[in-house]
Amino acid sequence: MSTFTTTPTLTVRDRLRGALWGLFIGDALAMPAHWYYDVAALRRDYGLIRDYQAPRDHHPNSIMPLASTGRAGRGSQEGEVVGGLILKGKKGYWGRPHTHYHRGMRPGDNTLNLLCVRVLLRRMVASGGCDPVGFLRDYIDFMTAPDSHNDTYAESYHRDFFANHARGLPPERCAGAEGHDTASIGGLVSLPPVIFAAWAQHGRGAVNDALLTQLRLTHRSQQLERYALALGELLVALLEDPSARVDNLARGLARRLGFDAEKVLAKVQREGLADLAVIGGMLSPACYIDQSFPAVLYLAARHATDFEKALVANTIVGGDNCHRGAILGAILGAALGYGAIPPRWILGLQAHAELEAEIEGFLDRLY
Repeated sequence: MSTFTTTPTLTVRDRLRGALWGLFIGDALAMPAHWYYDVAALRRDYGLIRDYQAPRDHHPNSIMPLASTGRAGRGSQEGEVVGGLILKGKKGYWGRPHTHYHRGMRPGDNTLNLLCVRVLLRRMVASGGCDPVGFLRDYIDFMTAPDSHNDTYAESYHRDFFANHARGLPPERCAGAEGHDTASIGGLVSLPPVIFAAWAQHGRGAVNDALLTQLRLTHRSQQLERYALALGELLVALLEDPSARVDNLARGLARRLGFDAEKVLAKVQREGLADLAVIGGMLSPACYIDQSFPAVLYLAARHATDFEKALVANTIVGGDNCHRGAILGAILGAALGYGAIPPRWILGLQAHAELEAEIEGFLDRLY
């Protein structure tokens, strides 16, 4: 195993700040290469991604024409959830072959799921803590307002939620039933702020209930809940124990979840393997949580002392690298602190000023 360099003593606020910025940075860095499964095409289109880039209009692996516009998953594009309720004016892009999921976005922009995290942060600041009812109200307002954001794609869970909303179900019952892609890593990205607030205000014992309450607003999946609880455990361990090593925590957690990261990392070092041999070889780069969360833990363990290297590595293996990157950024931000993040990545986010106000407001209000 590589030598682990001890991080200087960090305050909890440093770790929280690092984790929150890490969420948005991991997503924005990966955005142009999101859901690329042809890694050669990814390299051809973007090179070795070390800084924010705009997405090309053409996406070689886009399956938006196969996605339902009326509900979760694949299916007909006759439905009007997309275009009518959400993503107003953007339904026409869904039927075009090879349209990039995030067409029209700028370097350093965040994708829709992370924009919803910002909705959550603002609600938590306004309410002084977790406020599920208030979040659902703000989420519906944000998603249904014309021109509230510049993304083109919405994951299945958004479409399912608003299909149920259109049927007249109350917001707290709009989360869709578990489907083939409900248990995806995109469902975890809203949890770090909730984990941090519950822990800071009420202690470790409040974390699980808080994160499951938040998750169930948009995702009904027992499988996903297992990994959500694991994420909460890992983040709290990093906050509570200044001596905790993220590589050890990640390896141990991965083993409990059924992926022997210790053995894999030994093989990687012994044989000089690239990360693609693991994510794309041993683990799928897709969104499914049983593969994507172990992939995050592998990257956190392999690149435990280098925030930049870890997020670049995540980006260039493709697949659901945006949501993996957000969770990886949160974990390593909590482990290494705000100072470990390259300043150019913080300043290069399109919403840098607004994010800074939201993150600092969250820290001031809740910690």
